[in-house]
Parts: sequence; C-alpha cells; structure tokens
Amino acid sequence: MTTGVVLGIDPGTRKCGFAVLARAGTAPLAMGIEPTATLRERVAELVAVYAPSAIALGAGTNGAQIAALLADTGLPIHVTNEVETTLRARARYFADHPPRGWRILIPRGMLLPPRPIDDYAALLIAERYLSSRMG
Repeated sequence: MTTGVVLGIDPGTRKCGFAVLARAGTAPLAMGIEPTATLRERVAELVAVYAPSAIALGAGTNGAQIAALLADTGLPIHVTNEVETTLRARARYFADHPPRGWRILIPRGMLLPPRPIDDYAALLIAERYLSSRMG
C-alpha cells in the first residue's frame, strides 16, 4: 500500500537534508546534506539512481522556495508536517551513533550531535509521509 520509493527533503536556507526511503521503518537507501545552491543537481542524481515516485518536502524554513526549485523534476511534491522533527532527528541520530566515553554520562536530551542532522530530519519527513499513505 505504500507509494514506492520516496525522497524526503528537509528544506533550509543554506543547506537541505535528503533521504531516500523505500518503506517507513527500514534503512534509508541514501542520506546526506546538500548545499541549497546545488540541491537541484543532487536531486537529479537521486532520481536517476533510485527513481522515487514522490518528494516529501518538509513544511519548514524555505519550503516554498525549494518546492519551486524542484518543480521541474516531474515528481509530485507533498508538503509534509515537520512538527518536532528536529528533536526526533536528534534522538534518531544518537540511536544510530550512541555517545561514547564521558558523553555517556550526559543525558541524551542534553547532548548535541557533533554535526548537522538535516539528513535525519529528511528521513523522518519521508517516514512521516510514507506512514500517512499506508492504510
């Protein structure tokens, strides 16, 4: 009942996270963070390799501009709610990359990832979209 492979995008002003996902709850096929200036080219590469059936675009910062940038991909763009995405992305990051050394003593809610996690936000956006399409 899912719609096939989905490209999730967490839009930003300077950078955008992306994640390619076949089904909610499975490992992503690809994830990364791309400067907004080169996002169109990266999306073209992802479309050529993974042939997603849709783009799940976060409804946050710069979303309308990113939607306009990607309008010519030929893929339907579904604006997807991003409520609590950053907080959940942080938790997902630490689930995949548990703290080590002295950091294990700090409550995870107080830890900040050592790198941007826009890719994890994009993964959650794709999962949210796929979950909403199952039924």
